[in-house]
This record gives sequence, C-alpha cells and structure tokens, in this order.
Amino acid sequence: MNEKINQLKEIIEKSDNIVFFGGAGVSTESGIPDFRSKDGLYNQVYKYPPEQILSHTFFLNKTEEFYDFYRDKLNSLKYEPNITHKKLAELEKAGKLKAVITQNIDGLHQKAGSKNVYELHGSVLRNYCMKCHKFYDAKYVFESTGIPKCECGGIIKPDVVLYEEGLNDEIINNSVRSIQEADFMIVAGTSLTVQPASGLINFFKGRNLVLINRDATPYDRIANLVINESLGDVFKEIIV
Repeated sequence: MNEKINQLKEIIEKSDNIVFFGGAGVSTESGIPDFRSKDGLYNQVYKYPPEQILSHTFFLNKTEEFYDFYRDKLNSLKYEPNITHKKLAELEKAGKLKAVITQNIDGLHQKAGSKNVYELHGSVLRNYCMKCHKFYDAKYVFESTGIPKCECGGIIKPDVVLYEEGLNDEIINNSVRSIQEADFMIVAGTSLTVQPASGLINFFKGRNLVLINRDATPYDRIANLVINESLGDVFKEIIV
C-alpha cells in the first residue's frame, strides 16, 4: 500500500496535466449511497425498480412518484465534500489538475472548490421548467411537495441524465479533449462498467494511467498502477 501511494505521489509531482475521472465511489465516503454495491440503491426494494423510476418515461408518466423517490434518495444538499473532493480541488488550484470528469450528480466537487468539472450525468443543483426553461435551484425542488411547478405552470425537471436520455454532446466533447491532452489520468471510485461513460478511458494516450478502486475493473490490465484501497485512505496521503 505505502509503496503504491509513493508511486502515485511521485507521478503527481512530475505531472502538470492531470485529468481525474470519478464515479460513485468518490462520494460514498461523504455518506452518499452508490447504486450497484450490495447496499446501493439498485439493491434496495421499492414499489418500482430504481432503474425504472429514474427513466425518462417514468418521469413523464408518473412524475409525482418520480419526485417522491428523487427527494428521498438523491438529495445531496445535506452532504459535505470528503478528503478526495478537497484534494482534487487543491490539485486544480496548484495548476496540476486540468479537469474533473464525474459520473456523479451531487455537486460535491464544486462544493469543495473545483472549477473545471464535467458532469457526464448532469447535476441535482440545476433544474429547469420544461415549458419556459426558467432555472430553479436544488433547494427549491427538494423543499417542494408533489410535482414542483414553475410560476408559469410548467413542470420543473432536474438537469440529470435519466435512462433513455442521451449524454450532453458538449460535455462529452470537452471530456474527450481533456483526456486526450492529459499526460496523467486518475480513474477512481468506478467499476468502469457503465457505457458510454466508461468508454472515455479509451481516449487516453498519455504516459500514466492509475486506477483507484476497492474492486477490480475491466481496465486494470492496461493501467500503470492499480490501487485497491478506499479513496480516502489514498488521497489523505497526497500533499499538494
């Protein structure tokens, strides 16, 4: 463990164009449950499967039930950034980290101070009226009851990518460019099984690829360094 962390620290020290790609495991140490672990949202029992609730069709047809689940399970306002979020913000401030690419929708990277964050699946912090496109913040939505409505009468929708919806082209293009330009890529807290997000790793052509995850991933074989430890234990050792 110590030897691998020392390797990671040495790579960070020698790099000035780092890109970070993270999944649900980045936020679990803040208390936010992930989706696919044995205690994750997808392994809990609900009236409908979470994958169905978090679909575009379900949102349109059963909007109030969607929001019952959404308020109960996806409210990240009560959580704070953990050591990983904070260290990444410090690396960006130091000029080493050029971009954070995240599959998370909780906004904790920005709350920790990161500026250049590409949110592949959107964010609970942004919400829009489907009729007039007026913006509403997360507090308005999470503190509302029933179906949140705009002052124009339109239904408000979170700016999160639901099942059956495509990823934002601009976010994808910016993510790909950042990965292609990086000399060092850290992939952390993700099983790398969800497409198309996990496929972004294939655009990396730099010198060093490091994977940090509790469990093995399909990409371990191509990494320069694999660390199977909790992110908090790893990032608390990083001195910026």
